Amino acid sequence: MRVLMFGWEFPPHISGGLGTASYGLTRGLTTIPGLDIIFVVPRAYGDEDQSKMRVIGAGDVSLDSKHMRFSKVLGQISYIEVNSNLVPYHSPEEYEKLINKPANKNRKLIHTTMGGKLFFSGGYGKNLYEEIANYALVAGQIADDNEHDLIHTHDWLTYPAGIAAKSVSGKPLVIHVHATDFDRSGGKVNPTVFDIEKRGMEAADKIIAVSNLTRDTIINKYGIDASKVITVYNAVEPVPDSERINMKRGISDKVVTFLGRVTLQKGPEYFIQAAEKVLRKMDNVKFVMAGSGELLERMILWTAASGIADRFHFTGFLKGDDVFRMFSISDVYVMPSVSEPFGISPLEAMQSNVPVIISHQSGVAEILKYAVKTDFWDVDAMADAIYGLLNYPSFSKTFIKYGKDEVDNMKWENSAKKVHSIYKEAINR
Repeated sequence: MRVLMFGWEFPPHISGGLGTASYGLTRGLTTIPGLDIIFVVPRAYGDEDQSKMRVIGAGDVSLDSKHMRFSKVLGQISYIEVNSNLVPYHSPEEYEKLINKPANKNRKLIHTTMGGKLFFSGGYGKNLYEEIANYALVAGQIADDNEHDLIHTHDWLTYPAGIAAKSVSGKPLVIHVHATDFDRSGGKVNPTVFDIEKRGMEAADKIIAVSNLTRDTIINKYGIDASKVITVYNAVEPVPDSERINMKRGISDKVVTFLGRVTLQKGPEYFIQAAEKVLRKMDNVKFVMAGSGELLERMILWTAASGIADRFHFTGFLKGDDVFRMFSISDVYVMPSVSEPFGISPLEAMQSNVPVIISHQSGVAEILKYAVKTDFWDVDAMADAIYGLLNYPSFSKTFIKYGKDEVDNMKWENSAKKVHSIYKEAINR
């Protein structure tokens, strides 16, 4: 079986959990005998791990007149040019670099290179909708040029590519819903994104949801037939070599960490409110907010106005080994997400012997037993949990020991077996 898979990120060039989950699943799938994967991203950098699969950059594919008939597929994809900039999963540094280029001022360009290749930034800038449409155009050619038995797309950005590939090859389409716009927007859904998501779901032969929370959203908010929506939980990659990632703390204070995008969805304000309450009871603790996002400046100002800025550290976006270095000096990890389809970072923290506090409003709460769970809005309960884990060693040690055992059994190979069975169902329909 050969799978043509479309994603928007692939390690080491990732902006969040989407790239991590896509990579983990593909690694798990490559352990299945007879299964071959071609992974397509908008932009390939050449340093991707291709030991187990082939990685294609859409920007490296030449479009010629033979394939321009695929452009009719774009007629099925509606997108709106908006004055505001849509920037999900993006660091502010890269965003500023994009919009401040002199060549981009007051101009709208379609960037091509020699040989009829389309240019893809591979990011999430102001031309995102245009890149999504161009990605779909190239996907049609890739589907025509490469033999495959099934198409698998990750998240809404690649659904139009999957639709285009299916229209060319006629092969079954499986879409993987890592999040919906109901999660990202806090309920203020972008109608364009919603339309792309709904079209992808309707075109799919099977839909993989990362949690039952996400499955319910797909069925109830998008009106999708429940029989074709299957939950497959994410897993976690093995912890890197401990000698390479362990750091010396350098301070005697306890460390409580928030690690994720600093956006409405992740609930950073509730982390700060809980921190304020903890600091009223103890002063030998520091709080770390590791991540970037549109609410970062507001969170920094909030800590300053609250008089706790000297107990807070803001690291910016972390990835790779830096994530595990952060965990190696943490005593507690908190994920107070308002709406989290799954949430891989708590698993990484538990792997690193860090007890975790997660919101009931996260998909990962469905499967974790040895995590402290609170509602995202209940900052009193969150503060109590932080205080308890910091001050009662037996409480903390219980969650560390049994939490690590629990997470060590969550392997991508197991998730991949479930996905493989979904593939076979889609092909045999």
